[in-house]
Amino acid sequence: MNSNALESNIDAHLGQPKMDLQRIFAQERFPNVVVTLKGTVIATWGTENYIVRRSEDGGTTWGPEIAVGPGMHGGGVTVDEGSGDILVFMHPEHPPKEGLYAARTMFRSTDDGKTWQKEEAHFTEDARGNIPSLHFHEHGITLRRGPHAGRLLRPARVYIPQGGYNTAIFSDDHGKTWQTSEPFPLDGTGEGCVAQMQDGRIYYSSRKHWFEEDEPYRYERLSGWSDDGGNTWSQLKFNDGIPDGPQYRGDERRESCYNGHFGMAAGLVRLPVVDRDILIYSNADEVEHQRDHMTVWASFDAGQTWPVKRLVYEGPSAYSSLNVGRPGTPSEGWIYLQFEERQGGGQMARFNLSWLLDGIMTNDGSLPDWLDD
Repeated sequence: MNSNALESNIDAHLGQPKMDLQRIFAQERFPNVVVTLKGTVIATWGTENYIVRRSEDGGTTWGPEIAVGPGMHGGGVTVDEGSGDILVFMHPEHPPKEGLYAARTMFRSTDDGKTWQKEEAHFTEDARGNIPSLHFHEHGITLRRGPHAGRLLRPARVYIPQGGYNTAIFSDDHGKTWQTSEPFPLDGTGEGCVAQMQDGRIYYSSRKHWFEEDEPYRYERLSGWSDDGGNTWSQLKFNDGIPDGPQYRGDERRESCYNGHFGMAAGLVRLPVVDRDILIYSNADEVEHQRDHMTVWASFDAGQTWPVKRLVYEGPSAYSSLNVGRPGTPSEGWIYLQFEERQGGGQMARFNLSWLLDGIMTNDGSLPDWLDD
């Protein structure tokens, strides 16, 4: 796989600022957005019936809803950049209940998202003896660099008392079998996102929704790294520049990690720019118990700092997903943000990097000089 063919220079993401917003789903929730090798934008959705919509013109217009099957969107939608296939994952209901963890369903599309076929897939246990749930996460990726180039990798999680923990699953045979990574080295985590940097390392952005009684609350987003293709995770850090979503304050506690306000599922994508590690992150920029003010942030140093942000949608808004267009297609230069309206229904925003750069400086780092070159 030639990773350079999948990337372009920074100019494709700059120019005149542009942004638009469309409501593309009614009712239900759980977004993932991906862009196929042909540049087709595929928005996925559903808590009871998994559905998708396609755009072949970069997100200007959208085709009708396509039914995948009954069940809850499991997140982790993955474009196999080796074959062009798209994989989606499904659970029977939300929230997952004990005894249903084995009910993992995978569907594959071999025709750019027009039709979907159910497929059997095998998942292994992790080092703690658990098979992860495929319950909602951000989209998966195909690794483009290093000894594991071509590997499919998507975030996953394990539900146990005390909040559970993040993990990841990866496949080296185009999704037929999935190995489970070592557990994320901190419990109370879930609903993660992954992105691969130009040096081959993998960045894992995680929600932290549960805290030990003597553990201080953190309101920043948690991250970790893998140097071995997504098999192990280390170097955990709370990122001062980006929030983990709305949180309870002070001594307020929740006995359950479900349906609460300890963080929120977020979106993450690396822009396909040659020799640059530009990350875009999305979440609610509101910490006082409410899920609203959907906002995007940009990092230009592989997630070390997040110097600029811009508000996308001021109203009630929750889970989100981010992806980016493909070079040489109508989607090139666009960043896609699919997110939930809190009352039900889904929006799709598309914008370029120039539009985000016209946002607010966060005082977490600075914009790089090469943006002005």
